[in-house]
Amino acid sequence: MKMIVALVAFAVVGITVGYGREGAVRSGSHQVQQERQKPAEAQSKAEEKQAAMSADAGKSANPVKATAESLASGKKFYGTDCELCHGKEGAGDGDTSVELKLNAKDLRGSAVQGMTDEEMYKIISKGKKPMLGEEGRLDEREIWNLLNYVRSLAKIKT
Repeated sequence: MKMIVALVAFAVVGITVGYGREGAVRSGSHQVQQERQKPAEAQSKAEEKQAAMSADAGKSANPVKATAESLASGKKFYGTDCELCHGKEGAGDGDTSVELKLNAKDLRGSAVQGMTDEEMYKIISKGKKPMLGEEGRLDEREIWNLLNYVRSLAKIKT
């Protein structure tokens, strides 16, 4: 009988200790998991903040003055990203547009030039099918520089 009591006591102690250890492991792993989530949550919050800043960027008038430096920067991006479809002077007659019959907008016309900075910023950053957006490739200032350059194309129109 003493042997049975001892075995039962040993089993109860073993189960309790084992459960306690398992609980500690479980709670420890949960704590590790929570610690791993913190950087991911912080990164997610940082991405949300950046997205909000980008969204706010298009809601106001262009904060970047159309200086010679801004226009030169915008022209550089235009030449690599936009000219293929919109053409050298923004007439919508770029080689790709003509070959693929895309009917790219004439950026010098009143339909585009009459847009607010917010509308233009959104189209440049997010895109408008079939045009891809520049978000992720250009930062906010570069998009504003590109917008300044697109605005300057209206002056080129003859």
